[in-house]
Amino acid sequence: MTRLKWVQRVLVVLALGLTSAMAQQSATESVAAAPAADATSAAPEKANTSRPTLEERNPRYHLQAGDSFDLSFDLSPEFNQSLTVQPDGYVSLRGVGDVHVAGQTVPQLTETLKKSYSKILNDPLISVFLKDFEKPYFTVDGQVTRPGKYDLRGDTTVTQALAVAGGVNSSAKHSQVLLFRRVSDQWVEARIVNYKKMMKDGDLKEDVYLHPGDMLYVPKNTYSKIQQFMPSANLGTYFPITR
Repeated sequence: MTRLKWVQRVLVVLALGLTSAMAQQSATESVAAAPAADATSAAPEKANTSRPTLEERNPRYHLQAGDSFDLSFDLSPEFNQSLTVQPDGYVSLRGVGDVHVAGQTVPQLTETLKKSYSKILNDPLISVFLKDFEKPYFTVDGQVTRPGKYDLRGDTTVTQALAVAGGVNSSAKHSQVLLFRRVSDQWVEARIVNYKKMMKDGDLKEDVYLHPGDMLYVPKNTYSKIQQFMPSANLGTYFPITR
């Protein structure tokens, strides 16, 4: 009987030891996993701040100060009006007041106006027609025959844009044509295009389409290293950006 009690005590001690060891292991794993979880949750935020978001191929036009448009109401023509975006980005709506619209596309503007007029009209039917706005353009600078700002009419590639500017000069480093594209208010994407190789090989795979506001720069000297993305303020090192 005494021996049986001794065996029971040994089993209890072993059970308590095993439970304690498992608890310590669980706590250790929890502590080790915590930094990893924090790092995982923080990673998206870091990724969002370290690189800009690229724009789509054919972005919609965004209203700017000085743009004008007609506002038409299908069922309430007494509210029809012509509006101009003020320098601060607002328009003064008849019967509603001032509403900020700068930076919006036409579909976004239409929804904004519907929401504003829903305060005094029941489910208003609104149509927006742009009248005067910033025409799409691109800029070519550097070693070209006719540097300047040109209208962007339809799909235009790098080689076509350089042709519009009169072609590259003999002093140009046309193997390193620089394409600058604004992707946000703080960031500009920079890309090197080998115009010389495309013309020599007859291979236009690198002949990318321009976006409104793009700038091509044909240098004299070699730019052997260039960051893909840079703060737009740094462009003053190369040349002023035409807004």
